[in-house]
Amino acid sequence: MKHFSTLLLCLAISSASYAQKSYYGVEEKWPEQDTARKFYTVKGERHGVSFFKKHKFKDVQYQPGPTLTFDTYHTPDVMYSWCRKWAEQYPNLVELYEVAKSYEGRPILQMTLTNKKTGKHTDKPAAYFEGGRHSGEVTSSEAVLWLTKHLLDNYGKDPSITKLLDTKAIYLRPENNPDGATMYLYTAQRNRSSMRPYDNDRDGLFDEDAEDDLDGDGVIYQLRKKAVTKEELEKADYVIDPKDKAGRLMKRVHAGKGTHLVYTEGIDNDGDGKYNEDGIGGLDNHRNYPENWRPDQDGDFTGRGYTQGGASQYPLSEPETRATYVWLMGHPNITVVNSMDTSVPMHLRPPSTSSSIESMFPSDLAIYKHMDSLGLSFTGYPWAGDVYETYNTRNKTNRLTGDPTKPTPLFGHGPDFGYFQYGAVWYGDELWNNGAMKDYDKDGDYDDYDALMWDDEANGKRGFKVWTKMTHPQLGEVEIGGFNPKFFSQNGPAWQLDNWISKQSKFNLAMAKELPQIELTDVTVKALANNEYEVKATWTNSGQLPVALEQAKRVKMVQEDRVTLDFDKALLKGDTDAKVVITQPTLFDKTIYAGYTSVGEKKEAIFHVKLNQPGSVKAKLKLLSTRGGYKEKEITIGK
Repeated sequence: MKHFSTLLLCLAISSASYAQKSYYGVEEKWPEQDTARKFYTVKGERHGVSFFKKHKFKDVQYQPGPTLTFDTYHTPDVMYSWCRKWAEQYPNLVELYEVAKSYEGRPILQMTLTNKKTGKHTDKPAAYFEGGRHSGEVTSSEAVLWLTKHLLDNYGKDPSITKLLDTKAIYLRPENNPDGATMYLYTAQRNRSSMRPYDNDRDGLFDEDAEDDLDGDGVIYQLRKKAVTKEELEKADYVIDPKDKAGRLMKRVHAGKGTHLVYTEGIDNDGDGKYNEDGIGGLDNHRNYPENWRPDQDGDFTGRGYTQGGASQYPLSEPETRATYVWLMGHPNITVVNSMDTSVPMHLRPPSTSSSIESMFPSDLAIYKHMDSLGLSFTGYPWAGDVYETYNTRNKTNRLTGDPTKPTPLFGHGPDFGYFQYGAVWYGDELWNNGAMKDYDKDGDYDDYDALMWDDEANGKRGFKVWTKMTHPQLGEVEIGGFNPKFFSQNGPAWQLDNWISKQSKFNLAMAKELPQIELTDVTVKALANNEYEVKATWTNSGQLPVALEQAKRVKMVQEDRVTLDFDKALLKGDTDAKVVITQPTLFDKTIYAGYTSVGEKKEAIFHVKLNQPGSVKAKLKLLSTRGGYKEKEITIGK
């Protein structure tokens, strides 16, 4: 374990010291780019296999084409090629840069979209959209790519988008986990997030029992085995669901009440009686945030507390999560975030460990509820709300036990960091619906039966592999089949992609259009007695969101709005005998602290300036709002 601790320390140091810089570099050749190699190799020291047969899926584009369409999925390499192309094609709108390296050393690239001629991106209100945190949830990355293309295609054509990029900054990170997504799209393998070796089953070995593509078709399906022996009958926890007359669907029941055992495709590599329980990696980047983090499995030594699977040894242990956290903390101008996943579908928001009413400021909750409704107006998802209550009780009863579902905490979760620590409107939306488009059996539940019926009716039966007999090296006679886990269950078939990501992206765009916006409406200079002058600045927040949520004020993510009057420093030397003296405000720093500007609120700030020299002087009035933006105006004081 010493080796792993040293490695983590090195990664922490290198990631924390990143600098934002334009990126057009040529990377080292990765396993997926070497067409001569038939196997894909993952980095890291592990006890199991580190190389897997390459496979290309019909739903995935592996080389960039002349146009970008969304009737196919795109590898991280293809996505990055479009990022580079956009940065070259729209140099005044796009900045492309590397925010960090992944565990395996791949670049994590990000774009800033804003009109550079209208000011720096850090001087503007901002939104941040991210995809790809979870390796297989590739639909989320496509949503970020779709939004980027939509913004660039419509700048200068759509007045609302033109205004958005002229006045705001939109940060877009299509792939926050390029290691996992690349493995997912080039092999049969799947994992949750980080590729770092991890001991999931707590047997002292790392990644020793990965899934095995037994029939070589590039997809990990399920195995079903009819229980025959006494031991098998005692464990059998599946029956063939009577709803489907073709006998394709399996239904979970209590152990000993079933007729079948169901496994994921593979063998028991470590001989512990479990199948595929310790595959590549295993840590979860979405359980690794510091807000309300809890120890990983076996981390509670009392046996009476809470733990969180996938949490890792400590918060922000993974470079991919740390890249998001550190970058966001350095960009407090961001009010709106959506860091997307698949596949509930749902507009998913904080809190994750408590109810909204008991833990959120009422005014903040009202904003979130407005965004819930706004999202549903675009997507029509069946759910929108918090993780703790809405997500965990979306199905009213447990399908196995029949018991009522109840709120359940989820720890180290991005939405909780986003609201409670970062003070933003933060969503972790879930795209796609496992194919359950309609409630075919009218039971009020969207489940596997509904997905199977839709696959039959609308998808040409391509989402489900009919059970086929095979001889398993350890289990004997089994059948292999079930839903396609990659391009039906976790992500939709490619022909469904554009429909889902366009609706989701239009919600993200709508949130961005509601960002706060400080407008400096007027600056006047009026002569007073004794060569003294009054400088009055008036401003308003023309956006649809306040410059700070109440939570952002509490945790001090956002400073109050302030106004300063800047002169040439030489004019201010000499204290009360200086050539220019600001007599109001009387504070030493001569700053007017104006609180937080609400939506539509009009405010003013008044300076008094005494000139101890003949003639006029130039000054620069500056209005500074952390999330409302930065405005300045040059004025002349005196005759």
